[in-house]
Amino acid sequence: MKRIYVKEEWCLGCHLCEYNCAFANSGKKNMAAALKDRPIFPRIHVEGKDRITFAVSCRHCEDPLCVKSCIAGALSKKEGVVVINKQKCVGCFTCVLVCPYGALAPGEDGVMQKCELCLQNACGAPACVAGCPNRAIVYEEREALE
Repeated sequence: MKRIYVKEEWCLGCHLCEYNCAFANSGKKNMAAALKDRPIFPRIHVEGKDRITFAVSCRHCEDPLCVKSCIAGALSKKEGVVVINKQKCVGCFTCVLVCPYGALAPGEDGVMQKCELCLQNACGAPACVAGCPNRAIVYEEREALE
């Protein structure tokens, strides 16, 4: 399955992946109208300190703890992708607490959100990948590590 991978040594810490993600998931056709003068709620986050930065997003684990721990049954795995049913989410933050990668966060409405590889958007591929100026984020299939 294709997944998002980050080349930490190439990440500039510019946060453009976050803006592209927030825009792609806004449902609006104009980036300025979607993001100007308002807080953004991306599904990928740039972390780091000083000169070392990297993007954090869902790893779509083989056996995801977030899915197992969701008390409302809002998280599930479909065709290898961990997805959230926003109508079921009660905002208890259990998934946030158990995710070892810090991939889940509340959205603008308080409902949890995470990277779903832009499968529900018209992007065709993850917007963070397309918006990374240094190609530090890639969307590719890799061999499983044993």
